[in-house]
Amino acid sequence: MPGLLVIGYRSNPSAVELTAEKFNQYLKEEGLDAVAALRARRNDTAAKAREIFSRCAKSLVLSGSAKEGQGDRPLGFTLELVAEQNPYALRAGQDLPVRLTYENRPLAGALVVAMNRQNPSEKLAARTDSDGRVRFRLRAGGMWLVKAVHMVPAPAGSNADWASFWASLTFELRTTNV
Repeated sequence: MPGLLVIGYRSNPSAVELTAEKFNQYLKEEGLDAVAALRARRNDTAAKAREIFSRCAKSLVLSGSAKEGQGDRPLGFTLELVAEQNPYALRAGQDLPVRLTYENRPLAGALVVAMNRQNPSEKLAARTDSDGRVRFRLRAGGMWLVKAVHMVPAPAGSNADWASFWASLTFELRTTNV
């Protein structure tokens, strides 16, 4: 069936244990300031951390030509990025609005990062507004990855301190208009 395909993958939780130094660096890199502040309030900054993490990955793939009105859609992931405009209808230099939800509700204040495979060190980053939205001006064509991480205290009985959810959205941005 030609048009935009929305492909999703949700992993089962995986466990990891990190040293205090590695966990604190990870919190900083992923913009998880609230978790770092909570660890500081609990005097846990020097403690190792046990975490369970799940991936919520989505890819938008165009088969044939773009059809009018087709776009990304929510798949019901715990943490989910949704492109609010079809990236295959954009060209380099235009803005892509993206919405981040946690448990199907907008997630405010989360760090969202976009990077192009051709130049991954040149990252675009923004925090979501009160409606869970960010906008990225995608200057270059090619394969893009948009990602976000959200962390909460782990549920009782999970043998972990924290539970994190890793959302990603991949697509290709054309260099010329469709």
